[in-house]
Amino acid sequence: MSVRKPRTQKERRLVARAARTLLEQVPKLTDQLVTDLNEHSSMYCQVIAPDEQWESVSNAMRLGIAVLADPVNAPRHDLELAERTGRRRAEQGLPLDLLVHAYRHAGYVTWDALLDTATGQGPESLSAVTRAATAMWATVDRQAATAADAYRATEQEMLRRTDERVQALLDALLAGQTAPGLVQRASAALDLPEQGRYAVVALRAERHVGQAPFHRIPAADGMAFTWRMRTDYEVAVVALGESAGLDELAAVLAERCPGPGGISPVVGGLDELGRARRLAEVALRTCGPDTERSLPLVERLPTALVVSQPELAGLLVADVFGPLLELEASDRALLLETLDAWLESRASAGRAATRLFCHRNTVFNRLRRLEQLTSRSLSHPRDLTEMTLALDAFRLAEAGM
Repeated sequence: MSVRKPRTQKERRLVARAARTLLEQVPKLTDQLVTDLNEHSSMYCQVIAPDEQWESVSNAMRLGIAVLADPVNAPRHDLELAERTGRRRAEQGLPLDLLVHAYRHAGYVTWDALLDTATGQGPESLSAVTRAATAMWATVDRQAATAADAYRATEQEMLRRTDERVQALLDALLAGQTAPGLVQRASAALDLPEQGRYAVVALRAERHVGQAPFHRIPAADGMAFTWRMRTDYEVAVVALGESAGLDELAAVLAERCPGPGGISPVVGGLDELGRARRLAEVALRTCGPDTERSLPLVERLPTALVVSQPELAGLLVADVFGPLLELEASDRALLLETLDAWLESRASAGRAATRLFCHRNTVFNRLRRLEQLTSRSLSHPRDLTEMTLALDAFRLAEAGM
């Protein structure tokens, strides 16, 4: 492999002379480059005002040629300008590939003009400029890379600011705020219609051992999900479309996001998301830690009444289960487990016995003892309602819900 000889002082002086001569041609070169760029893509003139484009190209070419004139001592104002230009083009929305193309094409235009200038100054000047090609293209590459790095950094910052703005608007809707123009701004930022069929889902992100991990889903079965992390659970605004209902939503969540969750009733627009979020939270609070699916609030209304009034729920448990609470923990758990199984079996002692792996008479005996301790009859509708609500309240309080 041949070793390239370093340029001599004389060669550097010849290149500098050609570069200084080229500076006089910057206005003409700027006109040529601007014309070439706009012919390459109409995006340049659509995004950048004509005066700004001409001035930007002129300054970049002038500073770039100045580096060629004195590559050792020239301050790198060309790189400072490249950084500012990269930021500006990102803010204006010019595609990154067009920004890089502008720098590369500026290099070609400059190089052709430099060769013409050196040719007019004699063979020695042309030879010196030719040998400086590597250094010149390294300068162009560094300018393009500096502009591209600034472009990407600005783009990331813009995306971050946009994401923060979208999240702030979503938070405002979920908080039920009613600021003027909020719904319109949120609709545009979230790309969701102001009026439409929506539901809010609240999902417990923390999973117990054995439960599937939580994963956000963007869309499923014609439904679009917009997620937001809150203090101790995930919330999703679900655009249901024209036909999807809560049953379809619950089925999707059971398959894709198994575990405890609450689903609000359907609301008619973004302005109702605050109420929907509150109702979804209430539905979530009715779920025990071992719940394996998301529950629509409409399926949990009695229990929702209990969890919505924790003080009254505590009084209900004390009134209904008072003597029961004084039993040994294992004895109390056995009676409540039997009551739970009997309720889940639609008041069938036989099916409850199958669930509990015991004889149906054992179930009857436990239920009678429960009636004696609570002074309530499971055959009396009002007493049965109190027992059912008290059981829900006790279970949720025991789980720390």
